[in-house]
Amino acid sequence: MSGSPDAEAAALDAYSRVVVGVADRLRPSVLALRVSRPTRAGRRPAGAGSAVVLSADGLALTNAHVVPAGADGGRAWTPDGDDRAFRVVGRDPLTDLAVLRVEGLGLAPAELGDASGLRIGQLVVAIGNPQGLAGSVSAGVVSALGRTLPARAGTASRLIDDVIQTDAALNPGSSGGALADAHGRVVGVNTAVAGVGLGLAVPVNAATQAVVATLVARGRVERAHLGIAGGRRPLPPAGWGRWGRRDAVEVVDVMPGGPAARAGLRPEDVLVEVDGRRVDGVPALQALLDGGAVGRALDLVVLRAGRELRLRAVPEALEVDGA
Repeated sequence: MSGSPDAEAAALDAYSRVVVGVADRLRPSVLALRVSRPTRAGRRPAGAGSAVVLSADGLALTNAHVVPAGADGGRAWTPDGDDRAFRVVGRDPLTDLAVLRVEGLGLAPAELGDASGLRIGQLVVAIGNPQGLAGSVSAGVVSALGRTLPARAGTASRLIDDVIQTDAALNPGSSGGALADAHGRVVGVNTAVAGVGLGLAVPVNAATQAVVATLVARGRVERAHLGIAGGRRPLPPAGWGRWGRRDAVEVVDVMPGGPAARAGLRPEDVLVEVDGRRVDGVPALQALLDGGAVGRALDLVVLRAGRELRLRAVPEALEVDGA
């Protein structure tokens, strides 16, 4: 049974007020970028996109793919036409995040939210610069949560986890822009168009903010690796009694001469525990392989042909080409 015309009009009016309020609050905090790289003949264009202002003294957040390897800066515009130079502070292709330093003071910083509190169906507003249209606003809902997005840098690859899917319209140039909740808090950084009417955003959460802090301090993120390719799989019945019916990580391939190969790991092994912590998928394994794991012996529990084995591996630093 449909509602009355007055009720529908009131609902639409309330929806419009929310979107307008978010746009008014957040548009000054979203910059348009023209990215360039140095060459022998001067500077050449290297791309375009958007960025979200983090601090009044010029820190801004965008996607790593907006500022590709070799690009060291460019120009940034506010919606009112203020034109400033920026430089790249650091980039992390494996989370598709980069931090910029924009010249001058007086920028309007956005308020960061926490994507872990989002719910499917919740209203979100996307602000960016699609097709060069500065300060463009679109609205929609969170259409899915917990998506993963493959990221690659040279031979290194990683899954970006907890990616937000939205039906708010995203187009080329939206990358690096803000995905905000109804209070105008930035809960995601728009990163990709997943298909007709679908966009993806890297979540703003504790892990994202840790990456940003590391990029500000060091310019890059150090990670460890075991030298395996793996994927999520259900735990074999032989392991249910001890480990429960949660998923684990199946070893699909082992890099010759790498940490896993030296430890005795083989393809088709099922990795259940690392350093005393249960791993139920690739994101859980990635979370354990931060920079602090480099050179530190980790105890592994694997299932092989129904038998439980205990191995020890020493992760190495993950070399990221073009970071």
